[in-house]
Amino acid sequence: MAFEELLAEFEQRRVKALAMGGPEKLEKRRAAGLLNARERISYLVDQGSFTESGLFGTSAAYEHEREKTPADGKVAGYARIDGREVAVVSNDFTVKGASSSATNGRKIGQMKRVASQRGLPMVFLGESSGARMPDTMGSRGMGTMLGNDPTQYRRMRETPWAGAVLGLCYGSSTWYTGYSDFSVMRKGAIMAVSSPQLVSLAIKEKVDPEEIGGWKLHSEVTGLIDQVVDTDEEALDAIKKFLSYMPAHCNEAPPVVPVPAGSGEGMADIVNLLPPKRTQVYDVRKVIKTIVDRDSYFELKPRFGKVAVTALARIGGRSVGIIANNPLFKGGALDADGCDKATALTVMCDSFNIPIVMLVDTPGFIIGLDAERKRAPGKIVNFMGALSLVTVPKLTIVLRKSYGQAYLNMGGGRNSDEFAAWPTAEISFMDPNFAASIVHGLNPGDPGYDEAVAEMARGNTVWDIASIYAVQSVVLPSDTRNYLIRMLEVHQSRLTHGVGEHLMRTWPTTF
Repeated sequence: MAFEELLAEFEQRRVKALAMGGPEKLEKRRAAGLLNARERISYLVDQGSFTESGLFGTSAAYEHEREKTPADGKVAGYARIDGREVAVVSNDFTVKGASSSATNGRKIGQMKRVASQRGLPMVFLGESSGARMPDTMGSRGMGTMLGNDPTQYRRMRETPWAGAVLGLCYGSSTWYTGYSDFSVMRKGAIMAVSSPQLVSLAIKEKVDPEEIGGWKLHSEVTGLIDQVVDTDEEALDAIKKFLSYMPAHCNEAPPVVPVPAGSGEGMADIVNLLPPKRTQVYDVRKVIKTIVDRDSYFELKPRFGKVAVTALARIGGRSVGIIANNPLFKGGALDADGCDKATALTVMCDSFNIPIVMLVDTPGFIIGLDAERKRAPGKIVNFMGALSLVTVPKLTIVLRKSYGQAYLNMGGGRNSDEFAAWPTAEISFMDPNFAASIVHGLNPGDPGYDEAVAEMARGNTVWDIASIYAVQSVVLPSDTRNYLIRMLEVHQSRLTHGVGEHLMRTWPTTF
């Protein structure tokens, strides 16, 4: 065949592959306001940086399917986001519902191998119908498709992973979202083990897709989704922002960026964000946003475990992970979901060399029948175990109160590299009101109750714990930002160039 003919064939095949599932399916998506697989990549990555891998892949199971499976339903390749290399897989639902096959499975495997071996963040843009049938049916199909790579579901956190749920996500799209360090979901998308149709057949009743895998379920109940957005574009923007806090791989420190103008300008009045009475509630997110660099606050799982706030942010241009009690919900008492949420951030930050800042205002742990049924003891121990394995800097400041075992879980004692407190802090084993009832058998209104409470509150002040050097610093609220900036400078790991030991690199990404 003449070279001109080979060039013509190359172009013909290239055009066919880029056409995806054809103009009708693409127009239908466009009318629905949804980006297609290639448009999603174009929006996400730096212009002109995408180099595709596997453009000419097709179905390997049946010869007559090859013409119907351009790029085999998954677009994969290498690109740059904000100038840094990434590996990306974008599911093309217009081709066989982006179902998993032998060919596109090899594409994913290649992206994962290159990402882990060369230090590239990994991005999964999910929208798929699950395993491709009839390819996987029968023993031959199972032997061909499943279990041929023993490391397929091994996650060692060599590089950050980000996943997006942008449509119907079943099977592998669900697995890779669950494996991601950050997951974002568009409203209207569904993420589940199997499709509602299959579930309905299994349980013999009609199933609402939103009920088994909608955004409210995963953002409020399961906690599997970190952020919820309205559009594809917002989801892709969230992935870009998440990656901006991350190093490219586990063996480098996160990027340091210029501090935006106006950062910290509210610090002089920060103490006024706390109500005058210890029992009054407030939203700790206002305190956090005042302390961190302007516009750097990036909250994770805001609808889940609301007693705790977890976020990425920057302080003095450096990436930090924030864990804070939020008295706006249950008085800031930690529950099982809050522990799971804090543990997840702790593990991620330690895996990618991000210092942890803890802001404390908690009366302890939620107790009672519901707490025990939700395995609160196990959740508390997991949180404590994770905190003890952290090798990045941990900085803790008690804002208002810290009681009981939660004192340890929220960085008390030597569970932080620097344990500090505001002058407003109260620290003890138990709330004085409860202690008065337990020790003296008195209730509010009983004679002697107020005196008993005063007795139990004696010695709770920050000055008592500071006098024995069990807090290293008493920090004025207005000085908090400057204190944290200074401590981040002091505690950066110079001997290892800001890289921790990663003792939790195999800790599950879900709970």
